[in-house]
Amino acid sequence: MPPNTPIFVSLLFLIFPFFIQQSNAYMELRPDFYDESCPRLPMIIRYHIWAAVQNDSRMAASLLRLNFHDCIVDGCEASVLLDDTRDMKGEKNAPGNVKSLRGFEVIDGIKADLETYCPQTVSCADIVNLAAREAVYLVGGPFWHLPLGRRDGLTASLKSVLAQLPSPKASLENNTAKFISKGLDLKDLVVLSGAHTIGFARCVTFKARLFNYKGSGNPDPDINTAMLSDLRSMCPNRNDGTGANLAPLDVASYDRFDNEYFTNLIGNVGLLESDQGLMADPQTARMVREYSFDPNLFYEDFSESMMRMSLVGVMTGREGQIRKQCGVVNNDDGY
Repeated sequence: MPPNTPIFVSLLFLIFPFFIQQSNAYMELRPDFYDESCPRLPMIIRYHIWAAVQNDSRMAASLLRLNFHDCIVDGCEASVLLDDTRDMKGEKNAPGNVKSLRGFEVIDGIKADLETYCPQTVSCADIVNLAAREAVYLVGGPFWHLPLGRRDGLTASLKSVLAQLPSPKASLENNTAKFISKGLDLKDLVVLSGAHTIGFARCVTFKARLFNYKGSGNPDPDINTAMLSDLRSMCPNRNDGTGANLAPLDVASYDRFDNEYFTNLIGNVGLLESDQGLMADPQTARMVREYSFDPNLFYEDFSESMMRMSLVGVMTGREGQIRKQCGVVNNDDGY
């Protein structure tokens, strides 16, 4: 498409403010932000994440998911951690989060230790980002550049989740638009979908593919036949609570971070509709094949996309606050 077309110009004006926002955030954040104010931070993060993953192999995926759900909705300001109040219906109990997100107790444990050694210094927003990076690294993934110095938000919104969170049942076009609205792009969507190389999904998120795809009364014609049989046994078409049953997002290596997720898509064994849908578009299918062939390329691009995502909607300087407890906004001025 020629660069002077109306569509290109409209897209440029849509995403340009986010490039400016991310550039400004990047200038105020730095990897050594806590080196003097909280030198024990790396050790505390490492210990808590190691213990959590040793205790529960699913926790690495859960912490990565928590990071994504925080940043993609109103930015990386730890709003997803806030408990509901009488006056605020936040993100925790929103559809897409309430029975999906885990790991809050891990973040709370890290915060409690940090408040002992360096009180009201490290933001919950930075803890969420650091925890995800450490968790991915522990299960074989890359360790990416992560500038620090984020501040915590003062509120959270259930409505924001409904409007902004990508859906496993949505079209590629719909989810891409949500990424673009955050200053991310189609490549980021494909790369970050690779996070599904670890973890599980509840049957309710993909059951329609097994029994009633797009209201047809039949399964998704693109789903692998053997996989369909296995999943139907795991997720029967009943309203008896089996919708909460879990299936691995990556049948080849659900507890190891690698590029098998992309190989699965080529073999039509992607679990979620949004995952397998990446093979229906020529541009995203090409990226899937590239990452399936070259794990190092996937690791490099995943690191870059995680860093880019970590800059979305960041608060710095005197904005927001440093929460004393991650689930509650400070009552005082809460620097």
